[in-house]
Amino acid sequence: MNMNESELEHFSALAEEWWKPRGKLKTLHVINPLRLNFIINTIDIKNKTILDVGCGGGLLCEGMAHTSANVTGIDISKKLINVAIAHATANKLEIDYQTSTIENFADTTQNKYDAVTCMELLEHVPDPLSVLKSISRVLNPGGHLILSTINRTIKSYINMILGAEYIFNILPKNTHQYSQFIKPSELYTWLNQTGFELHEITGIKYIPVLDHASLVSDPSTNYMVHAVLKN
Repeated sequence: MNMNESELEHFSALAEEWWKPRGKLKTLHVINPLRLNFIINTIDIKNKTILDVGCGGGLLCEGMAHTSANVTGIDISKKLINVAIAHATANKLEIDYQTSTIENFADTTQNKYDAVTCMELLEHVPDPLSVLKSISRVLNPGGHLILSTINRTIKSYINMILGAEYIFNILPKNTHQYSQFIKPSELYTWLNQTGFELHEITGIKYIPVLDHASLVSDPSTNYMVHAVLKN
């Protein structure tokens, strides 16, 4: 199975923090609107079928559901899926949440999706290429992939590990492993291998002291990608 047990335990332990805007995962709450705006400004998701891979507690899923998208969210953590279900139910949102890896999901589903989102998952799995292969299997031809990940640079090490986890304490320690960060050139190769055409890459800048995030041209730390599955 394409998963790391320590990663699963780490994120499952944060389940109760997921919907606390000022909690241990507050950076997710700051960045989530930025991600959502990027998605809806890039593709029309209204009434479209969207699969969110590695959905966690459902932040992005709920945002997309509020824009009238038909959303399915999958995650390998049962604790996070339970949190997502409970929060969606309380807010009267119809979101199909399932506990699964994307590989298992692709093997069992009969559904095809108009778009797939995958936010900061690739740097947490042993085999990112396997994730992209499976995503390509559940997309309609011409379907959209929007993902985010972290570049493997000295700047990202300083910002995402030293800064975020040890200096500013805005992320729990051991959230990231530098060796698993992904250079855009590596991601570009994997996208080509799995039938995708890269359309856009943009950086994300996060300022901890201001709790502010913005899209920038520099992808040297966090970055987002829009790719389309070739027909």
